[in-house]
Amino acid sequence: MSVLAEPRPGAERRERRAAGGLPTLLAVALASVMLPLTVTGPAVALPSLATSLGAGVGAGQWVQNAYGVTFAACLLAAGGLGDRFGRKRVLLIGIEIFLAMSLVCGLASNIVLIDVARAVQGVGAAGVLTSGAAILAATFEGPARARAFGVLGASFGFGLALGPLVAGALVSAISWRSVFLMNVVLGAVVLLLVPKVRESRDPEARSVDWGGLVTFSGSLFLVAMVFVEGPDQGWASAAAVGSLVGAVVFMALFVAVELRVERPMFDLSLFRRPTFIVVVCQPFTITFGFVVLLVYLPQYFQGVGGHSSTVAGAMLLPLTVPVLVLPLLAGRLAARLPLRVMLAASSALIAAGSLWLVVLQPGDSWATLVGPLLVFGIGVGSAFGVMDNAAVSVVPVERSGMASGIFNTMRITGESVAIAGAGALLASLAGSDLRHRASSLTASQVKSLAGDAVQGRLGGSLDAIPASGRAAASTAVGHALTTAMHTTFIVLAVLALLGAVTTYAVVRDRELKHD
Repeated sequence: MSVLAEPRPGAERRERRAAGGLPTLLAVALASVMLPLTVTGPAVALPSLATSLGAGVGAGQWVQNAYGVTFAACLLAAGGLGDRFGRKRVLLIGIEIFLAMSLVCGLASNIVLIDVARAVQGVGAAGVLTSGAAILAATFEGPARARAFGVLGASFGFGLALGPLVAGALVSAISWRSVFLMNVVLGAVVLLLVPKVRESRDPEARSVDWGGLVTFSGSLFLVAMVFVEGPDQGWASAAAVGSLVGAVVFMALFVAVELRVERPMFDLSLFRRPTFIVVVCQPFTITFGFVVLLVYLPQYFQGVGGHSSTVAGAMLLPLTVPVLVLPLLAGRLAARLPLRVMLAASSALIAAGSLWLVVLQPGDSWATLVGPLLVFGIGVGSAFGVMDNAAVSVVPVERSGMASGIFNTMRITGESVAIAGAGALLASLAGSDLRHRASSLTASQVKSLAGDAVQGRLGGSLDAIPASGRAAASTAVGHALTTAMHTTFIVLAVLALLGAVTTYAVVRDRELKHD
């Protein structure tokens, strides 16, 4: 009788989790809001920031690239450190680093200092993202976990939806510095909530895989260098080719290191399972195009479109609002519908929205873009949260830090490559088209105009052209960049469509049941 009277271990565990569930969810959700704000905000502020500090095209590009490279590179280490030393501890340290570097960016008067601070900020962001997702996986289970990750997706959506609008308003009303200082205020609030989070760790975790961290970071940094140096020095230049070769060498070393480590943070054995491969590669088809639109459309609206930063941010609302609204609904649907159906449908919507975006033209009204941006946003919003839950559900809960680290590494790596690659593609395509449209321009003028147009600031480049040719040059570069955007949209559509077909054909939902 005494044995029957004892509560079951599973019931005790659920009771402990339920007791700390709400404050934990609130702390992680608010911390997660900061991460998209620090991508969308600088994207809107970059034209003003770069002009104010006299930054060149390459230095301006590193405002986004530096953050993305360290963010993606350190996710592996953050997941391992959280498993070993405690996810709450890593979350707290990550928030403190993130907050401090936001303050540095908001007060700096030198573009190099901002680029360095953004790189360090990416380290803090890695701790916040990976530990937050792992904490939710350790606190909730079953349908409650799906709902929790729906809230997590909505938190990202909140930052994405309001980020461009708020950043645009702050830049117009105060200055670009307020975009960074906004995160200082929000980070201070989050610090007050973290003590209420319950600590969790993996009792079998071992030392951090430093060899994997160094080799992966080196490879990702050199990939970014390829996309920075390619448009500037030429794709066949020693800098671009050397960076590409170095990236391949470092990635080969990374694989070799991971295969030799007894318990690597990037467990390559999981990649023998097709379902896991497709799940962790979802960001390349779902968030890849999304981040391209978030970063480069506001700059297009300000530069070619001639809109203010506030209007440019507001024009993205049809794209970003669905990412705020849909994750909670998607989290509930995930408990009832096959994940492969949901994820494949999301990619298909993104493909449709991408193709529809070729209606973009200089001077068109906002109403022209509402339809394609809304379809694209619905595709992204319906996948947010669902992707995260699928990734951590493919392994036992005690290894959720590792799974979260792998998935988020793929996500942020995809975003980093997307930002750097799209910037390089747009600059190269726009420059090539501009040479044909305005044959009177010199090679130096073409490169400068194309690079500045991508970053939404044409004033300085146009001033270097004789007054009699400025109007024609402005019109030509506007149409050249628009054509480059159309080509990029088609590439994104093809990528998303391939993702939809592959997801539906390969993913098996029975392999994702780890409640």
